[in-house]
Order: sequence, then C-alpha cells, then structure tokens
Amino acid sequence: MKPINEMTLIFPSKSSNESLARVVAAAFASQLDPTVEELAEVKTAVSEAVTNSIIHGYENKIGEITMHCKLYSDSIEIAVTDKGKGIENVELARQPLYTSKPEMERSGMGFTVMEAFMDKVEVITEVGKGTTVVLFKTFKFLAG
Repeated sequence: MKPINEMTLIFPSKSSNESLARVVAAAFASQLDPTVEELAEVKTAVSEAVTNSIIHGYENKIGEITMHCKLYSDSIEIAVTDKGKGIENVELARQPLYTSKPEMERSGMGFTVMEAFMDKVEVITEVGKGTTVVLFKTFKFLAG
C-alpha cells in the first residue's frame, strides 16, 4: 500500500525533544481526524519509543534520532530510529517490568505500553549499530 503522505523528523537525543516528537506525530496523524483517545495513544507510544532511544540507545549521550511517519487512508506507521548501542536480547527487553537500567528506577514497561496502544510493534536492532521501533496503528473510526 502506498502512503498518502509522509514526513521525517531528525532531532538530537535530548530528553526535551521527546515532547516535540510526540506532538509532531500527533499533528501528522490528525490529518485522518482520529479520536482524541487514538491521538493520545499515538503520542504515548511515540514517547516510549523516543525515550528508549535516549536512555537505552544512547545511554544519555547525544546522538541522532530519526522519526519517519507514513500516513495511509486509515492508519499510520511511525518508525523511530537511533544509531545507538542496539538491543542484545529483544525478547527479554519486551518482557513487562524488565529494565536494563534498574538504578534509574525505570519501570520496564516501555514496550508493553507501545504494544497496548498500537496494533503492531516491530523491533529491528543490531548490537553496536542501533535500533528501529516501528509502530503501526489503524484508526478504528475509519476502518470499520
């Protein structure tokens, strides 16, 4: 399926840019007139993906995060990519309450939250090269 619109945002992995990414993704998704709840879910999932890149991918060093969004007639695909350290064990990282940073009092719920709010979450990673988290959501009011 060919997207009806797409955009790319590239920004430094500063925690202050997490809110920028979530607002941009929501504004882009709003072209399809989703519900307030659906927009909140997109914003929350993007926030988790970007936060993971900042904290785990770059370990709070400044790197580059790319967010590429594709809009389809009834859905959105959002890819959040970092060129950080990658994820050694994706299955373990996706387990609820697992965190590789317990000293930071992280909840370990990032992937769980993304999976709860999105229809599909793909993780593409290579240790030492980075990670891409792809979020897919179909807007229900349009789909059915």
